[in-house]
Amino acid sequence: CSAALEETLLGAGVSQVLVSLICEGIIAGVGGVLSFLPQIALLFFFLSFLEDIGYMSRAAFIMDRLLRRFGLSGKAFIPMLMGFGCSVPAIMGARTMENEKDRRMTILLVPFMSCSAKLPVYGLLSSAFFGPWAGLVVFGLYVIGMAAGILSGLLFKHTLFAGEPAPFVLELPPYRLPSLHNMLTHVWQKVKGFLIKAGTLILLMSILLWLLQSFDFSLHMVENEADSMLGALGSVIAPIFKPLGFGFWQAAVALLTGLIAKEMVVSSLSMFYAFPLTATGAQVAAAMTGFTPLSAFSMLVFILLYVPCVAAVSTLFKEMNSPKWTWFAIGYQTILAYVVALCIYQFGRWFTEGTFGVGTVAAIGAVAVFIYLLVRPYKEGSSLNVNVKAKTAS
Repeated sequence: CSAALEETLLGAGVSQVLVSLICEGIIAGVGGVLSFLPQIALLFFFLSFLEDIGYMSRAAFIMDRLLRRFGLSGKAFIPMLMGFGCSVPAIMGARTMENEKDRRMTILLVPFMSCSAKLPVYGLLSSAFFGPWAGLVVFGLYVIGMAAGILSGLLFKHTLFAGEPAPFVLELPPYRLPSLHNMLTHVWQKVKGFLIKAGTLILLMSILLWLLQSFDFSLHMVENEADSMLGALGSVIAPIFKPLGFGFWQAAVALLTGLIAKEMVVSSLSMFYAFPLTATGAQVAAAMTGFTPLSAFSMLVFILLYVPCVAAVSTLFKEMNSPKWTWFAIGYQTILAYVVALCIYQFGRWFTEGTFGVGTVAAIGAVAVFIYLLVRPYKEGSSLNVNVKAKTAS
């Protein structure tokens, strides 16, 4: 919130509490997300272009041989690619897969693709801590997400979903010139949904976060945010993330709000650290005291891999039609995110600072266990193969 607007509101007789709500709650929370709208619109524009020219099905055909190495059918490529836009339609897009085993495995792997809601978080932290290398860092996050999906697919191929994927049969539509009207309509629908989310869910959550951040449990307004209700809650959770390099209550609460919508991480951080919407990367980095480039990258990787938003989880539950599969997906994604972020931070400190401690030993042990699970010879009878019933034709 600009100083001029704050002075204008105070000059008009608006109470300090209401000014704080408008400037530190609504504008900082919602505005921090809306500033990344152009990048999100551009992402959906290119996805719409590929879909409109008829290339999506051909890409799935080309990728079939590669994906079979990871236990997937080529039809999984389209939901995976859609996952870079939004996990909800990507998970629903797996309905086109006739084989139930392939469909379930695809649904479990889609959240590892970096959806557009994560892009504002990537842009904020990478520009703040990596400067001219920000683009390379964001690209690396996309690669890490795909690598996590590939390695998870290899693990699931030998355990949960042992066996060969279903034969690949797909009708290829003809190539056609893209329709600008269709593309712009598709982009507008996605942008409209993003704006509606910003005007409703993110707005309400920004107001709620401001209330929890500004008042203590006695409903007295606090000057130090660490004494607020949110600070107290975050202080309880923060030690969990200390081995990952971001054991601060602000980061812990921001991750919790990210379960509602990943864009909320940006809103939360901008509110907690009070940097203006027009702040440069250096100003954001200076405001986020305690963070280093290594801890910031560790947090970015955790945000990349941990549980998707509530909408995606509810869609996953609906498509899986099983509470057990849903809880498995939540648990696996959370554990994988924690382990990978732990390895990045602990190994990073070991190589750059020579720090070797309990966290480093835990990271080495986690890597060893994962490698063992990947290379261990499995027998069909001893695998954790899950029997799933094929859908009957209606």
